[in-house]
Amino acid sequence: MRLSYGIAATLLSIMLLLAGEPAASAHAQLRSAMPAAGATVASSPAEVLVNFSETLEAAFSTVIVRDAVGKRVDKADTHLDSKDRKAMRVSLPPLTHGIYIVEWRALTTDTHRTEGAFIFRVGE
Repeated sequence: MRLSYGIAATLLSIMLLLAGEPAASAHAQLRSAMPAAGATVASSPAEVLVNFSETLEAAFSTVIVRDAVGKRVDKADTHLDSKDRKAMRVSLPPLTHGIYIVEWRALTTDTHRTEGAFIFRVGE
């Protein structure tokens, strides 16, 4: 499969972002996600859920989902999970087959900030 320039540029940007400074142990680290980082899901998920190693500050923590060309596709309703303040959710409309980028920024209650990104794919 041949990647378009837009997809290739987006993937390069993600690799550069992930190659940045490693998170210190006192910072919130991404523990898991649904869909998982690098996963291929058969159909569009209703939301993205990200779980961290520390309690998050809701006002300064975000999750954004973009398509392969960088257009924001989530419903802009990032919120902490009501039962677990280490988890954030963002709702999604029905997504078409393709590659999606999840960008996150997390501020812990002790004011440590981290950020990162990962991709997942809908369809084969």
